Amino acid sequence: MDITTFDEADPATAAALVRACAAIESWVDDVVASRPYGSLDNLLDLAGALSARWGATEVEEALADHPRIGERHEGAGAGAGLSRQEQSGVDRSTDTVARLAEGNRRYEDRFGRIFLIRAAGRDAEEILEHLERRLDNDPDTELAVTAGQLREIAALRLKGSFS
Repeated sequence: MDITTFDEADPATAAALVRACAAIESWVDDVVASRPYGSLDNLLDLAGALSARWGATEVEEALADHPRIGERHEGAGAGAGLSRQEQSGVDRSTDTVARLAEGNRRYEDRFGRIFLIRAAGRDAEEILEHLERRLDNDPDTELAVTAGQLREIAALRLKGSFS
């Protein structure tokens, strides 16, 4: 889709595209309501500014639609397809899957939510390094890191939706 088509799309169509980037309804509503943008840069600037205020509520809402790192998202929606594509660099070998599963379990025990990282452009070893390092974060720091990763994912998905 190009930005002009997005600007002119009915609200439900525009919302579906934005929701696939980050399933945070207040953000989706604000991005869609702020049309027209006229350029992708304008869209990315406003979407980024709106995402800067994401906190615990928004992170939890978005994580409800994310698979664990190393697991395939089996859903049929646009977000599921994007997740599968983003995790395509994650090695599916038994050892890697086992190490990711253990790291995910430890992370969930510590923070009470799934581990989230921008997987696009990263291999399994790099992701595991980040996961293990982030286990040392305090809960507030980790929330901020997770929100930042979510913002990166949303921005990459928005850019990809218009290319």
